[in-house]
Amino acid sequence: MTQLLGLILISFAVTSLLLVPFIDFLFYLKKKGSFKNEKLSQQNELLNADTPIHHLLLVGKDSQTPIGGGLLLIPVVSILSFLVLKFTNYPMDNEFYILIFSLLSFGLIGFLDDAKKLSFSQDGKYKGLRGRYILALQILFASVLSLLLFYSLGLNNIFIPLIGNVILGYWYIPLSAFLIIAFANAYNISDGLDGLSTGLLMICLFAFLVLANAVFNLTISVFVGVWIGAILAYLYFNVFPARVYLGDAGAYGFGATLAVIGLLSGKILGLGIIGGVYIIIVGSSLIQIFSKKIFKRKLLPVAPIHMYFKYIGWEEPKIVMRFWLAGAVFAIIGLWLSLLSH
Repeated sequence: MTQLLGLILISFAVTSLLLVPFIDFLFYLKKKGSFKNEKLSQQNELLNADTPIHHLLLVGKDSQTPIGGGLLLIPVVSILSFLVLKFTNYPMDNEFYILIFSLLSFGLIGFLDDAKKLSFSQDGKYKGLRGRYILALQILFASVLSLLLFYSLGLNNIFIPLIGNVILGYWYIPLSAFLIIAFANAYNISDGLDGLSTGLLMICLFAFLVLANAVFNLTISVFVGVWIGAILAYLYFNVFPARVYLGDAGAYGFGATLAVIGLLSGKILGLGIIGGVYIIIVGSSLIQIFSKKIFKRKLLPVAPIHMYFKYIGWEEPKIVMRFWLAGAVFAIIGLWLSLLSH
């Protein structure tokens, strides 16, 4: 544990040194004119959007703050964790390569979307990837990851407290793919208020660091330790008022990799509880969509749930802090249930 704490500090220091010039570079891109028509586009989106209240609550945020923090954090986490495993006695096994593949593959999906936003068209129209293409790529990479988990590592079970391991067989493949896609999108949906998604992620990662250390999984411990250090540095610039946003590359990459860590730990139920706030957030959006499609009316004035609290007048820092507290409670419960078998 002493080495892991030192690793977190090293990752924090390296990321901190890189973040300031990187954020300045993102602001330089804005000043150069890449986003000069973004306000016009936001107004057009607000008039034509299916969710005008949601857009109204967020209007102005993206025009004032650059996106793209994930474009730095993903390489930092990947390279630092690789170097630590390469030049220490920690094992570099298939688990590590699967973690890196999840981070890079889903990060690539988000990068394709971020890149089109960064190269905003001069006619002021939104140029991000269409949703169906994003989903198709997510299904592709999630399927590959699930097959790797099943065939390369032999994972095919779910641990249920007080019952034990339940063998799923081939059903493990679609279940794990679904969880990876679900967490990738849940993280992206939660990334709407300053510091919300990143703070929740840090809480989840601390829980999985304790769990990995308890079962002596050094590979996951190193990867999570490096990731926590990078997140700590980034969160300094992401809390209200944010100076930089993660972007889709970081959101998809981090959400999918969090799910993979839960799957590698063998605690799928624990993953669902530790990441319970993410599930509540994405669930509120799904319920809203279902209500609009089936009953032709909204269940809430606006979704996801954290935007509803902003709609009724809660200040953004208050919403974020209370969601962090809820995330900490979920993480403690999930960690407790996951450790019952040890």
